[in-house]
Amino acid sequence: MTNGYHGKILKIDLSNKKTEEIPINEEDVKKYFMGSGLSAKILSHWKDIENIEPLSPQSQLIFMAGLFTGTTIPASSKLSVCAKSPLTGIWNEATVGGHWPATFKFTGFDGMIITGKSEKPVYLCITEEKIEIRDASHLWAKDTYITGEILAKELGDDFKICTIGPSGENLTFFASIIFDPPISRVAARGGIGAVMGSKNLKAIAVKGKKIPNIANKELLKELLKAQIPKIKEFTVGLTNFGTSGGVETVEMYGDLPIKNWQLGSWKEGAKKIAGQAMQPLYLDRHYSCFSCPIRCAKIYKVPERNLYGHGPEYETIGMLGSNCLNDNPLDLIEANELCNKFGMDTISCGHLVSFAIEAFERGIITEKETGGLKLEWGGKSVVELVKMIGKREHIGDILALGVRRAALTIGKNAQELAVEVKGLEIPGHDPRAHVGMSLNYATAVRGGCHLEALTYFLDRGIPVEDLGYTVAPDSHRSDDKPQIVVNMQNYLSCFNPLGLCKFLFIGRVGPKIIAQWLNAVCGFDFTMDDVMRTGERLVNLKRMFDVRLGISRKDDVLPPRMFAGAKPDGKAKGVLADLGNMLYAYYNIRKWDEFGIPTKEKLRELGIP
Repeated sequence: MTNGYHGKILKIDLSNKKTEEIPINEEDVKKYFMGSGLSAKILSHWKDIENIEPLSPQSQLIFMAGLFTGTTIPASSKLSVCAKSPLTGIWNEATVGGHWPATFKFTGFDGMIITGKSEKPVYLCITEEKIEIRDASHLWAKDTYITGEILAKELGDDFKICTIGPSGENLTFFASIIFDPPISRVAARGGIGAVMGSKNLKAIAVKGKKIPNIANKELLKELLKAQIPKIKEFTVGLTNFGTSGGVETVEMYGDLPIKNWQLGSWKEGAKKIAGQAMQPLYLDRHYSCFSCPIRCAKIYKVPERNLYGHGPEYETIGMLGSNCLNDNPLDLIEANELCNKFGMDTISCGHLVSFAIEAFERGIITEKETGGLKLEWGGKSVVELVKMIGKREHIGDILALGVRRAALTIGKNAQELAVEVKGLEIPGHDPRAHVGMSLNYATAVRGGCHLEALTYFLDRGIPVEDLGYTVAPDSHRSDDKPQIVVNMQNYLSCFNPLGLCKFLFIGRVGPKIIAQWLNAVCGFDFTMDDVMRTGERLVNLKRMFDVRLGISRKDDVLPPRMFAGAKPDGKAKGVLADLGNMLYAYYNIRKWDEFGIPTKEKLRELGIP
């Protein structure tokens, strides 16, 4: 009997409409966990990956629930969607919460590998009893909200739905997958929705009641009885306002993206679009993902613009708000909802909007490219540009390629305005305000990703006592950051494979508690060191995936605006990271060679073939 998981993966070939079940080896679960961990093991065995395009029928799209997903572990609602990214051409994992991931696991499957391409649009209907590939011609070209409504009427409200929108269908390189619309939990980054669209797969509906076994229910009950109250205490700010409640604090640190990353301070604007200002006006209700005591999601209702859905999170506020000098809450909420309906990553989309406005301001693009629209900083241009990108009209057709390709296509030194790492637009945390993020962005396996280290949490005084971090480090100091980034990447790389929300970091859940949960749920005999070693293994495994695709030291760089353009004002005024020395120390700690490639000795030590 397996504990914590069911022991099988569903494989679907859309080209020939065949399905099969693949067993999961317990040793693989111990070695990689599940979620993005087991997915990395599967994709690393993908033959000829160097020559397979991300949007080709031969590409593999993996949905994999976390090891704890579907259990009573708090905030264990996550599922990872993994593939070779069309945006970056390297490793991608897009992780999502809500209720779809647990419901999928209740069908009796832990994961799903989708290959091939259907001749016509289809959707999947998966229950405990059967797997169906159904016609989706009536859903094609419809936005995610309408698709969710139609499928709810066809199948019943007890099914959970995930779907792509028009952006996934038209292969926008940063298209996302929307889960549980209009609540809109999102697998957002790296163009994962375009991979789904390239297979003519519109949606996946799931229903089930197969709850995974727990090895020691009494032990788990006792552990959670002691731990959940502490988690709720430390995350009360998220409970009250969600991530949008941190906007003014982030601005105070000089961390907020402002005017396409050109400025360091925007106090009055930040105040207008923070959760404390918007929530009293537009909050309809609070929302919680499966098995989560934090309840951070905020559902907004704006009758005057006929808007209803998930309110803007911090990253959305940063990228479609402050980075575009958009201090109009209504325009911000509308732009967020448009992204969710089209199925687009708000981080990438927001950066494309700010990039386009600055390019227009500098004469790099003109009204000829924008269809006559005069681009200006502020909400009106933001909303119109989001529509253009979603429909791939005018300049939106080029912007839909992502900022790296768009800048190369436009030319005229547009690359100077593009803020990305390895092709992935960086999120709303400035690496000049928290220099540890410079090193994390440069080395993160999917490109410009903040979630792989979250060192700015440490800088703000959130401790990880298990790792010895009890006092906030100097956020502008570079020399101590390599060891911190290594430790934090190893620790946090376990979260997606386990299905854990990273807000548990704020809830003071360290690797010791994670080891206790593993032992109670799965019957393992893990220590904190075992958890950290698994995290290190996954970092190296994913790095080797990227190495096969040509990634090395030459790619571990920051965009020009971040390494050579200091902020003119704010708390981070004049700060630039010493990335060269940090990288040198980081490679040595990791036992990677001078080109940033894991050595054979390190791979053997970690048990990586």
